[in-house]
Amino acid sequence: MGYKTILTIITDTDIAHSALEPAITLANREDAHLDILCLGVDRTQTGYYYAGTNAFIQQETLHKAQEDSAAIEAAVKDRLGREGIVWATEAAVAQIAGLSHLVAQRARFSDLVVMPRPYGERRGIEDEAATEAVLFDGHAPLLIMPEDADAGVIGQKIVIAWNQSHEAMAAIKQAMPLMKHAELVNIAIVDPPRHGSDRSDPGGALSQMLSRHGVKAEISVLARTMPRISDVLQRHTQDIAADMMVMGAYGHSRFREAILGGATRDMLERTGVPILMAH
Repeated sequence: MGYKTILTIITDTDIAHSALEPAITLANREDAHLDILCLGVDRTQTGYYYAGTNAFIQQETLHKAQEDSAAIEAAVKDRLGREGIVWATEAAVAQIAGLSHLVAQRARFSDLVVMPRPYGERRGIEDEAATEAVLFDGHAPLLIMPEDADAGVIGQKIVIAWNQSHEAMAAIKQAMPLMKHAELVNIAIVDPPRHGSDRSDPGGALSQMLSRHGVKAEISVLARTMPRISDVLQRHTQDIAADMMVMGAYGHSRFREAILGGATRDMLERTGVPILMAH
């Protein structure tokens, strides 16, 4: 089964800095319906102002968020008017505190969510919040696209960051439509445990499972020669000229909200290739 509903979320009025273009490319490749959530963000936090100023400030920031949402939707409609895919836009406004619920509700009914990296220049707290909402509340697979990545050529050589976790297996199953068409899938295992269940054949069971789906897979067992596993994986991806990575998304709880864990954040901050993640 392929991806028949693809969602992208845009919070920047300059849509050139969004993941709209790769989302369009993937919708064309997959013959999928593309949904675009045009999100204006009201960044006020109730209770942070002097008495008597709240209503005025909140009205101004809400109005600005509404204007941003309308501007994003207008730019998106202008861009998509030149495409032959099936698409729909939705304009919405949310405060940071309510953003997660809105994004999760839209992500839940999508086969794949495509977004830019949540860290770096022009990125704000709303980008990280939306990323977390897709993964931890929407339980949807998320394809993170670096700005200079070309969605038209991704998925030819894919690296799987495999550590036997539930999260990694969830990502692998969600990436299956892409892996079936890959020229090669490389199962990368960093320092497999000496007493693990597959110590005699690291990655063997996963390779067998993938082969039964018609996926051409090979296994690379990597030594942890760098302090961070994310750095080992990044270097391996470059060494074999892979154009995409599949990995589990890890987090931990803070005030009952899941947030990105250190390894996941490290990967997203430094990745030069698209990453498909799931939790």
